[in-house]
Amino acid sequence: MYASTVRGLLVRGMLAGLIAGLFAFAVAYVVGEPPVRGSIAVEEAQAAQDAASAPSGAHAGHGGDAASGEAAEEEEEVVSRPVQSTVGLATGVLVYGVALGGIAALAFSFALGRVGGFSPRATAALTAAGAFATVYLVPFLKYPATPPAVGNPDTIGQRTTLFFLMILLSVLLGIGAIILGRRLAPRLGNWNATLAASGGFILAVALAFAFLPANDDAVKPGFPAALLWEFRIASLAVQLVLWAVFAIVFGVLAQRLLAARADDAEATARQTAPAVG
Repeated sequence: MYASTVRGLLVRGMLAGLIAGLFAFAVAYVVGEPPVRGSIAVEEAQAAQDAASAPSGAHAGHGGDAASGEAAEEEEEVVSRPVQSTVGLATGVLVYGVALGGIAALAFSFALGRVGGFSPRATAALTAAGAFATVYLVPFLKYPATPPAVGNPDTIGQRTTLFFLMILLSVLLGIGAIILGRRLAPRLGNWNATLAASGGFILAVALAFAFLPANDDAVKPGFPAALLWEFRIASLAVQLVLWAVFAIVFGVLAQRLLAARADDAEATARQTAPAVG
């Protein structure tokens, strides 16, 4: 019975993630695409300026023409920008939403009844809020999102590794805070235990921020600050919409599923109970 319930929650979590992904895609396309196009335009303008300022003899001769032709072939886009900004963006966001929805549903299954006497809807909201904070917000505060073509391409591997390391640390610290809060609750009470666990989480995150290296070359010097700020706000808005919609949709679906399972269990118990009298 328990395995069947978890399986049902997993399916509903993936469905809720898909629906949330649709809303997140709409926000990403409307709000996120303009700064992406702007950053690409800045990069292209900078490349044109660098080419114009290069010594004229550097591209002269047959060898220069061949090199220019090879560079043009290397820079040719495999997928056009219109496809990237529509089909590609939708595919990425929807797959991301479904995957995170499934993971969040499993986390919900574990948290239900273990983090307090909350209803399924409230537990879904708390799970989504915790996932948003640990998986995105905390890593974002340390390593904020940057639009394409603005960082040093030679360090993208290092920057990616640092970002995922921050996600792992944030998730582990979040789990540790939950365990600490549960252990302190019998002695301090739920409210004080929650405050103590939250304070411990914030302190541990601050120490991680202090000791992990910064992304000093994530943004090229001279990149428009307003465009960078617009992109980061758009990135934050996409994640907020994704997790908010997931919390609402999954909360409703989980509430209905668990209520139906509880009714079935009660009916089965009445049928199998021995007659009295």
